[in-house]
Amino acid sequence: MLRHFLQFKDLSRDELLYLFERTRVIKTRFKRYQPYHPLTDRTLAMIFEKSSTRTRLSFEAGMHQLGGSAIYLNTRDTQLGRGEPVEDAGEVISRMVDIVMIRTFEQDIIERFAAHSRVPVINGLTNEYHPCQILADIFTFIEQRGSMKGKTVAWIGDSNNMCNTWLQAAEVLDFNVHVSTPPGYEVEPERAGLYGTDHFESFADPMDACRGADLVTTDVWTSMGWEAENDERLKDFADWQVDAEMMGVAKPDAVFMHCLPAHRGEEVTAEVIDGPQSVVWDEAENRLHVQKALMEFLLLGKLES
Repeated sequence: MLRHFLQFKDLSRDELLYLFERTRVIKTRFKRYQPYHPLTDRTLAMIFEKSSTRTRLSFEAGMHQLGGSAIYLNTRDTQLGRGEPVEDAGEVISRMVDIVMIRTFEQDIIERFAAHSRVPVINGLTNEYHPCQILADIFTFIEQRGSMKGKTVAWIGDSNNMCNTWLQAAEVLDFNVHVSTPPGYEVEPERAGLYGTDHFESFADPMDACRGADLVTTDVWTSMGWEAENDERLKDFADWQVDAEMMGVAKPDAVFMHCLPAHRGEEVTAEVIDGPQSVVWDEAENRLHVQKALMEFLLLGKLES
């Protein structure tokens, strides 16, 4: 059966737990220099409308490590950039490759492409969601601290695609998210794609959101596509910088995460992101491993370890 990964909730709890276990197996093999090529002769098309470092590198390297090949397509260099309908591109591209990853703007674009694709489509980032990053973040927490069930994540800053995806993940995997945003930047439940609010609580004061948290995380104050608002956002978000004081009210063994790139001195202090509670480098590396497990699952289904 054809499966896509366009939002975090596209996979069930059991499927996600399987994916995290496969990630552990695949990462262990990688660290031991044990070749593993289940996707020999398979081809990944990577379509980029938004620029990237980690997404391109992790998908391209990951596909090669699994024995397949990856093709980079920038929409500026294709007929998509000259107005070819997304639906037509989905029909054609999916006849030539085995799996597609798209990094674009509106979620509607990737939904339309997937509706006309014969092969699995993965969301590499849209304005609304960033599911592959949250896969990596949760796997990193599992590596460092164990199960997410019942834990508390403090999201500090903009209610962007990362925040939306954390909220979806909390509902699927049964943990809690404390969100603190400046006035005017609050979570929009419909945009976030929430089932309900049982796993989500808003806080006006970011210190209150961090209190007792197991994981504190943030993102840049100005996401791609919102650069025109940068000066205004710098003022609005000034009190939402994750610093040592915020980490100090979280649990003593709380970890700090950031999807990167980071702006030290804006959304997070250098003391925090470069400090002992930060796991951002493990988090970045784990994009590689969770995405390998994801591609394996979408193409081959569940495998025995």
